Amino acid sequence: MTEVGIVGGTGYVAGELIRVLIRHPLVNINFVYSHSHAGEKVLKVHEDLFTHPEIEFTDVVTEDVDVVFLCLGHGNSGRFLNKHPFSDKTRIIDLSNDFRLNSNAVFLGNKFEYGLPELNREKIILADNIANPGCFATAIQLGLLPLANARQLTNDIHIQGITGSTGAGQALSATSHFSWRNNNISAYKPFTHQHLDEIHQSLAACQPGFNQEINFIPLRGNFTRGIFTGIYTGCDLEENELVQLYKTFYEGETFTVISDTPINLKQVVNTNYCLIHVEKHGNKAFITTAIDNLLKGAAGQAVENMNLMLGIKQDESLHFKANYF
Repeated sequence: MTEVGIVGGTGYVAGELIRVLIRHPLVNINFVYSHSHAGEKVLKVHEDLFTHPEIEFTDVVTEDVDVVFLCLGHGNSGRFLNKHPFSDKTRIIDLSNDFRLNSNAVFLGNKFEYGLPELNREKIILADNIANPGCFATAIQLGLLPLANARQLTNDIHIQGITGSTGAGQALSATSHFSWRNNNISAYKPFTHQHLDEIHQSLAACQPGFNQEINFIPLRGNFTRGIFTGIYTGCDLEENELVQLYKTFYEGETFTVISDTPINLKQVVNTNYCLIHVEKHGNKAFITTAIDNLLKGAAGQAVENMNLMLGIKQDESLHFKANYF
C-alpha cells in the first residue's frame, strides 16, 4: 500500500484529491495537513466526506511517506519544504506554480519534472518530483501541442478561455463571492496570465525556436467548475489533415479525446478528461478544449502523475463521472 500525505488540505483542490484517493485501491491517506484546522475532522471543511469521519486534519507530517501532494498557494511550497523536509524516498507532487519553469525546477537539490503526461510521460515515469501544470495551462497546451509537434505554430496565437469560480481558490475575494460572480462575467489578467510562461516553455520544447505571440484573454465565468477555451491561429493544413494530426498525436491517450462534433463544458465536468474539437475556417485553425479545472486541471492530473511514477496504471481510480447538472 502506498502511503500518501496531503499538505494544504482545506482548499478545493485538496478536497478533490481526497475524493480521488479514497477510491484508489493501492493508496492509504496517511495524513492531511492543515495548521489552522489541526485536530478537526476533514468533513467539517469538505462536507461531502461525511462517509469518512475517520479522516482528520493534522499539523504533523510523516516525513517518510511514499508520496506527498503539496496543495498550497503559489509561492508557499518552497517555504513549506524548507521547514518540513521529507525523506529521500518521498516523491513530491507540487500543485502550485513554484517549480513549473525550468529556471525554478531544482529546489534543495531536487529536480521537478513538468507533469503533463501527454507531453512528458517518459520523464514522469522516471521522476522523483513533479511540478503539476496549471489548469488553464493544461487546457491550452493540450489544444496546441499537436500543432507544435508538427512545427505548424508559425503565426500568432489567440486564445479566449473561461473558468469557473473554483479556479480562484476557496479564500473569498471581491470577485469570487456569490453576489458578484452570479449572473456576471469579466476578464482578468489579459495578456499577462501567470500560466503563459509554462505554455511557452512546453510549446518551445515541441517546436524548437517557437517565439510566436500568445494572446490570451482569461474570463471569469458564473459557474462553479470547468474551463473552456477557444484557440485560433493561422494554419496551412486542410481540415481533414488537421483533424488527423490531432487524432494521431493523442492516439492511445486515456484522458485526451478528439471529438468529431462541437464540444461543451458539461461533457467533462466532474471527470478527468480533456475534450478537444478542431475546425478550419479560411486560413485559420480553430481549436476548442474543455476540462474540469479541479480534476484534469489539478488533482486528477496529479494522481495520473503519481500512478505513472509508481508504475501503476495511469488511469487507476480516475474513471468516474458524477453528473451534478
